[in-house]
Amino acid sequence: MKYLTIALPKGRLAELTLELLEKSGIKCSQSEIKSRKLIIEDDDTMVRFFLAKPSDVPVYVEYGAADLGVVGKDTLMEEARDLYEVLNLGFGACRMVVAGPTELRDRLDEIPDKRVATKYPNIAREYFELVKKESIEVIKLNGSVELAPLVGLSEVIVDIVESGRTLKENNLVVLEEISDISARLVVNKVSMKMKSERIRNLIENVGKELENA
Repeated sequence: MKYLTIALPKGRLAELTLELLEKSGIKCSQSEIKSRKLIIEDDDTMVRFFLAKPSDVPVYVEYGAADLGVVGKDTLMEEARDLYEVLNLGFGACRMVVAGPTELRDRLDEIPDKRVATKYPNIAREYFELVKKESIEVIKLNGSVELAPLVGLSEVIVDIVESGRTLKENNLVVLEEISDISARLVVNKVSMKMKSERIRNLIENVGKELENA
């Protein structure tokens, strides 16, 4: 029997995923995951895990280096990888929003030719062009996008918001909500066929555990 390989995002999401998998009947050692090992294998269950940068997880899954993976919905929306999204795991919950200065509340549609600063150019462009039917100038940033409207680089931003504290501290507010975001379980399309029974059992067990949580 071949290993069932699961790619996990480094950090808190990996810990939460391992807790969920253990409750679902899959043996996985938290201590080994926290060590410097790159790949953790369990010969009894023929399951192995590896940790990757969150944005790299869907790449490993799409190309078959991992059969399954856990990744944020924001990454899935931004990269549009060719894989199956099978379960909403619920944790890591936040929102993808359009935010800006308080004076733009209820006035977002009045601004022509908007400049939108964001770490998520594809999400921003798709939302404004496909949903709101307007063209925008997207400014890609890698750091704190909240700074952009404060220094005149953009009128608004598209970003993830959890508590809203950072926005409030910088006199910014949520203007529109784009999508709810949380961790998702994803599956390689070929693996779903070749290892169908094992993967479907895993999905079913994890799904039951989520319902009982």
